[in-house]
Amino acid sequence: AQVVRRDARVPWEERDLSALDEEGQADAVRTLLAEDRARRFDLTRPPLLRLTLLRTGPLGHRLLLTYHHIVLDGWSWPVLVRELLALHDAGPEGAALPPVTPYASFLDWLGARDADAARDAWGQALAGLAGGSRTAPVSGPSALLPHRVETVLTPELTDRLTALARAHRITPGTLLQGSWALLLANRLRSDDVVFGAVVSGRPAELPGVADIVGLCINTVPVRVRVDRTEPLAGLFTRLQDEQARLIEHHHLGLTEIQRTAGAGELFDSCVAFQNYPVDAAGLAALSAGDLRVTAVDPHDAAHYPLTLTAIPGDRLRLQIDHRPDAFDTADAQALLDRLVRLLEAVADDPSRPAGAVDLLSPAERRRVLVEFNDTARDEEYAEVVDRVRHRAALRPDAVAVTDEEGRALTYAALVARADALAGRLRTEG
Repeated sequence: AQVVRRDARVPWEERDLSALDEEGQADAVRTLLAEDRARRFDLTRPPLLRLTLLRTGPLGHRLLLTYHHIVLDGWSWPVLVRELLALHDAGPEGAALPPVTPYASFLDWLGARDADAARDAWGQALAGLAGGSRTAPVSGPSALLPHRVETVLTPELTDRLTALARAHRITPGTLLQGSWALLLANRLRSDDVVFGAVVSGRPAELPGVADIVGLCINTVPVRVRVDRTEPLAGLFTRLQDEQARLIEHHHLGLTEIQRTAGAGELFDSCVAFQNYPVDAAGLAALSAGDLRVTAVDPHDAAHYPLTLTAIPGDRLRLQIDHRPDAFDTADAQALLDRLVRLLEAVADDPSRPAGAVDLLSPAERRRVLVEFNDTARDEEYAEVVDRVRHRAALRPDAVAVTDEEGRALTYAALVARADALAGRLRTEG
């Protein structure tokens, strides 16, 4: 249920940056944004929302709207901004906002869903899954803010991918999910991978659902079984058909889905296709009277170790948010570069087998074929032991060794087993 407190006052702060030059303002805004994102909400003290107005000139302002995801999803903030502008245009004596479908209507719809049928559907979709697909050497929540790497595709590649999706009757989201699945399959050396996908959760049959303000989205698992002999286009089409059968069951919570699957935590990476109902042409519609919106810059904070976000447009923008305790920036950038190479390969020849796509850059190929095999060196045994122990102290949860069946040992586990074996050998003489 959602509780709306009548006495909750929205925190409002104003900062005057108009005395700074353009570069100084940009630096100040970056600092303020970083500080604001680092401020945590107290879930026991409503409202979980705050506003900061930055004055940049005689007529220029920048409004910073920060909210907790528990009260709003990405679809809601454009609706909220439109209503704020409507109230501003009407003035203190203006008319109230027209009635809209309340969030309670969505909760009523949610409560009327057939949970048993949803559990059956998800159980079938995830049947036989040996375990989750983990990309990170660490697990559990983290208070660290995610770091981001991003790239923007060329207009030509964006157009080719759009045309390919249209020709094969798949959505751009399916194209992105299938490509991410291939990256995971390559990285994890597995032909059965799972990752999360953010879904809007807004049912088309609910009147006025597009104007509801609240948390409607859900994150659901996407399972992809990769047949490396299957054409890329065939993999994408099959993926879309499999996911289409689950759409009516997107309402079931992730915790319940994972309990139904019985395989523990299913994934630690997530894919989001950001299709908020705001575009460049729609910005003019957000203007009210003498107040004109010139730009909108949304920023979401992901809590998974890896989150891929695609922002559609004339040039598709791809972002990877990564936890700095799990992935360094170079690793995240390399993963993003591989994704772009994969999308280029898909656009070049969607009929090629899924296993025939080369994801390595020339530098990576040289590193694998030449540098990794150039192992001739003099190294004392004690130095190796010291290096392993040093690594275990720095990153005990990082993967140290993996066998041919994919079973892994962390550095902490490796050192513990080595110490136990050494102790046993000493005992037995």
